[in-house]
Parts: sequence; structure tokens; C-alpha cells
Amino acid sequence: MERRLVSDGTEWERQVGYSRAVRAGDTVHVAGTTATDDDGEPVAPGEPYEQTRHALGLVAEALDEAGAGVGDVVRTRLYVTDIDDWEAVGRAHGEVFGDVRPAATMVEVEALIDPDLVVEVEVVAKVDHERD
Repeated sequence: MERRLVSDGTEWERQVGYSRAVRAGDTVHVAGTTATDDDGEPVAPGEPYEQTRHALGLVAEALDEAGAGVGDVVRTRLYVTDIDDWEAVGRAHGEVFGDVRPAATMVEVEALIDPDLVVEVEVVAKVDHERD
């Protein structure tokens, strides 16, 4: 089975030992993704809707690099620091996945890696085609 690693080029990938995404055969796993800019700084601190949209944009980029797309996503997991933000997070999720309708889970967590980050997204996609 071919294994393709997708990198976003951050220092953390090497230091911590992970990839933004991994494609193994027809499955793509995108690692937990937060709303950060190219310098690793939080985007829209404390704003659940904006952070979800930004994180999902980064997820879409990783999927594309792995030869997949948003339409191939079969599972999403959303980690939020305040479950009362579920509607804002859900609205952003629905704007991206409304027609795809993957299996989705949202759970409240005590904290993320930076206190300004309020949502983290991970996805799994199954690809029955090649988009390279």
C-alpha cells in the first residue's frame, strides 16, 4: 500500500513527528487542524465560526494535496472549548459539508494548544479516484 505524507511545512511536524495529512491507499486522514496563519498564530482569536471556517479551509488544502476533496470526506471530528458554540461551529461545518453529510462528532475539551483557539477539526476521507 502506498503511503503519501502531506506537510504544511511547520516546524512542529518534524519536532512532534506528525503530518498534516496521510494518504494510505484510498483513505486520507487529516490531523487535528486549528485556525492558524502561516506563522502559527491564531486567526480570529476566540471566534468559533471564523476559526471553524479557517480550519476547514486548511483541511480542504490538505485533502487536495493528498488527491482528495471535501466531497470525499466520510468522517469529521470537531473539538470545541465551549459546547455552547455548537451552533456557530455547526453552521460553518454545514456550509462546507451540507451536501456531503459525513458522520460527524463534536465534543467539548478543556483546552487546545493555545487559549485563543476554540475549535480543532480532523477528518477522514475515502477516495475512489485520483485527483493528481
